[in-house]
Order: sequence, then structure tokens, then C-alpha cells
Amino acid sequence: MNLLKQREAQLALSIVALILLVGMRAPVFLTLPSLGNLLTDSTLLIMLALAQMLVIVTRGVDLSVASNLALSGMAAALIASRAPDTPLIVIVLVATALGLVLGLVNGWLIGYLQLPPIVVTLGTMSVYRGLVFVLSGGAWVNSHQMPANFIAFPLERFLGLTHLVWIAAVAVLVAWYVARYSRFGRDLYAIGNEPHSARYVGIPIARRLLWTYGLSGAVAGLCGYLWVARYAVAYTEIAYGFEFTVIAACVIGGISIAGGSGSVLGAVLGALFLAVIGNALPVVKVSPFWQSALTGIVILAAVLINARGSRSKGRQILPLHLTNTARSAV
Repeated sequence: MNLLKQREAQLALSIVALILLVGMRAPVFLTLPSLGNLLTDSTLLIMLALAQMLVIVTRGVDLSVASNLALSGMAAALIASRAPDTPLIVIVLVATALGLVLGLVNGWLIGYLQLPPIVVTLGTMSVYRGLVFVLSGGAWVNSHQMPANFIAFPLERFLGLTHLVWIAAVAVLVAWYVARYSRFGRDLYAIGNEPHSARYVGIPIARRLLWTYGLSGAVAGLCGYLWVARYAVAYTEIAYGFEFTVIAACVIGGISIAGGSGSVLGAVLGALFLAVIGNALPVVKVSPFWQSALTGIVILAAVLINARGSRSKGRQILPLHLTNTARSAV
């Protein structure tokens, strides 16, 4: 019974119930190929939600992830189209490194200049989106301009699962380890809970924020390549507005927008919930215009539940031994 009271368990049951309800209306939704496509379609959102979770835990937000993704993806597509002999691993590393640099810009402005995260990332969101147009000249990069291996990699299969699923699985494991067992992760929760106390015990807040936003940017850069390769097209409006879907996944997953509280499992389940809604609406022949409205209703409900839980339980506080560990990390 205690398990059913946990937010993650309730969300997991909601996802299963939603899948079954849609399956009753359209049995094709419950077939293995359909569920496999659902899992593949959720991977990019899961990866970005995991990175966003670490940012939100510090009382921050990264509104520039979709623009970062678009710029890194466009860069990857242009390299592939203009230098088709470039090894794929080099293109992936370039996209990831570019995303990392863009994320570090956010982290430096927020961590060292102590500017508000929402203001900084709102500004860089516009700058990075504009740079996509500058880089591409407003032109599209279509599938026939991209090498076959560039397009094929994300959807190629290993042990029955696409590479996208395996990459997302690795991202989940890394995020779980960072959040639960690393000093870096514990410091982020400490910063989100009590930033003044975190500074008092010697946690290098500026450095932690620098690399948290850098990590968010690196994940966005990697997803930039995976996005353009998955859909075999790159254009200036790639992932336009997707940053709000990423934040919505975190909120639905129980990550507190006030900082200091949230789990990897919650972020994953929040992303899966939105992916199920996105895949279910066309199957049951619901107008796509309703998707935004339904997503908004779900977000409002999640915020209300989070607020109610915060009032009843208070903010998550780190155990004393974790605080001591954080102090000794410096």
C-alpha cells in the first residue's frame, strides 16, 4: 500500500491504464511493433528530461535546450551533407561538443555572474535559434543530401531494440548514478534545498551550475544529431517549442520546480506519459490540436499535486551524512 502512495508508482499505473484504454479503442496500439515505436519515439524526450531534471533540482531551468538541439543538429547535418566521408563518430562528437559549449555559456552566466536562469536561457534560446538560420542560410538539409549511415544509425537494431532505445537506456543509468551516488549529484540537491547552507559548507555552487548546464547542453547536442538523423531532415524550426514539452515531462514526473526534489524515475515516467499521449491521439483519431490542451491540463494537474505534496511533506532535506560528504568533496 505504501508503494501505491508514491508518485512514481501512481504515474506508472496511469501510463499502463492509458495504454490499455487506448488499446481497447484501437487494438493495434497494443501490438509489439506499436509499443516498440512508442518506446523509440519517447527516447529523445527521456534524455532531455533527465538533463533538465538536474537543472531544475538546482532551482534553475534551461529554456534553450530545443534551440541548442536545433543548432547542433543543423551543424551535424551540414557536415554530413558537405563532407559525406566524415566518420559518423566525428559528426556525433562535434554535435555533442557544440551542445556542451552552448550549455557552458548558460552555466557561466548563471553560475559565475549569478544571473537568473530563466532570463539567461530565454535569451540564449533566441540567440541559438537565430544562429540556426545564420548557419544554414535558411535552407533545408534533406534526406537525399545526407549519407545513408548518418540516417540509418538511430533506427538500426541491436538485440531487437533500436540504437535510440539503447542510448536512452545508458542515459538513464548514468543519470541514476549521478543523482543517487555521486558527489556532484548530491551537491545539486543541496544547492536546490538550501543554497546559502550549501555555500556555507563549501560546495562550489558556481562550478556545479556551470557543469550542470554544460551537461544539459551536451545532451541537447547529442539529441540534435539523433533528431535530424531520426527524421532525416534539418531545418530552422527543428524542435520548435520542444523545451516546454521537456519541462512538462519533469513537472509531470514530480520534479519540484522549487528545486531540491525529484528523481530519475519520475523524469522517465513523465516523458513516457507524454509520449503515450502523443502517440495515442492519432490512433484514436483525436484532433492533434487537442494534444496541447490535454498536455496543458495534465501539467496543471501535476503542478497542483506537487504543490499539495510540498505543503504536506515539506522540501526534501539531505541527510546529515550526505551534507558532510558534500563538504569533504571540496
